[in-house]
Amino acid sequence: MTMILTNCTVFDGASPELLPDRTLVIRDGRIAEIHDRPATSAAATVIDVAGRTVMPGLIDAHFHAYAAEVNLGVLDRTRPELRALYARKALEDALQRGFTTVRDAAGGDIALAMGIERGLIRGPRFFYSGLALSQTGGHGDMRGTGPECGCAYCGSLTTLADGVDEVRKAAREQLRLGATQIKLFLSGGVASPSDPYWMAQYCDEELQAAVQEAATRRTYVMAHAHTADAALRCIRNGVRSIEHATILTREAADAIGAADDVYAVPTLVTLRKLVDEGAALGLPPVGVAKTIEVERHALASLDMLQAAKARIGFGTDLLGPLMTHQADEFRLRRAVQPAIEILRSATSVNAALLGHADALGAVRAGCLADLLVVDGNPLEDVTLLADPQRIALVMKGGVIHKTLLPA
Repeated sequence: MTMILTNCTVFDGASPELLPDRTLVIRDGRIAEIHDRPATSAAATVIDVAGRTVMPGLIDAHFHAYAAEVNLGVLDRTRPELRALYARKALEDALQRGFTTVRDAAGGDIALAMGIERGLIRGPRFFYSGLALSQTGGHGDMRGTGPECGCAYCGSLTTLADGVDEVRKAAREQLRLGATQIKLFLSGGVASPSDPYWMAQYCDEELQAAVQEAATRRTYVMAHAHTADAALRCIRNGVRSIEHATILTREAADAIGAADDVYAVPTLVTLRKLVDEGAALGLPPVGVAKTIEVERHALASLDMLQAAKARIGFGTDLLGPLMTHQADEFRLRRAVQPAIEILRSATSVNAALLGHADALGAVRAGCLADLLVVDGNPLEDVTLLADPQRIALVMKGGVIHKTLLPA
């Protein structure tokens, strides 16, 4: 099947300038040709975008398809069938918002990947970590601290593994199940009940075991790391993707910027929305208090990463009903980042992070036809991507999943 988009103004995923009057020829799900002159074909479907901006589909590198609840302890007691139904809706809604690719950071599995591949879920391209690895009492351990917590553990998003041998076996198991990368926790977090956010988690030897196992499958480790200490441990031990990077020092930001093939993935919007709405949605008081403290540092840490010229990815980390705010990450980052850097983060930088710069995150001949048509110039106003009415068309692999364009 051939499709032609005419009268396009193109943001290619990297350039700080838009390219006017372009024509895109899409064939068999990929961008086959880009011309600076009109093109037509009797055998093609022709869509005139009337000067609107055509840009790469967005990539969210920190997504939680199964996270149907803000209180993750409740999520662990929710029937898996209900979690699956929630995941379908979360994925389909994300695609409608323009996110044509997501990387699931904990819990996502081969069932969701196959559901999307077979058309049972009209969702984004799906890179999944399987169950994230947590030490006992770490950020992935959602048991409480009181007598009611019980002793058994049943994690919907994580699995507990302690010691080098257990970590190695757990990583191998997730890779066996098709995980596209391994996720683990190196600091405390806000949603877990028993660990302070500053707590160091997993020793270097455990972390190295996960990195080694990922390397056997030619993939990498992504690590939850709020603190500067956790970020520095990531760099020393071969972690490729530093998640959150929320409470950094200048030293840590500079080290991330100087490191080869290391990315930071800030997630501002989840902190903001948990502060605003978390208590009403069931986040326990201890989680609210930790979120307030962590969020105080988030913008300053992003600013330091920007100054250090770090590779900054784009993630959201939203839970449950807060998922509707996914595109608000663009608004929050605008306080310290220029629009072009935010756009690169959500397109070409994230594509490189995922190891698919040759196919995703760019408007370039040979790339997959994962495209948005938007009303306005995102280089002038990146927040337009948070307005669903200004995303006039969403295409994934040459298939249109949303259109507001005139017939």
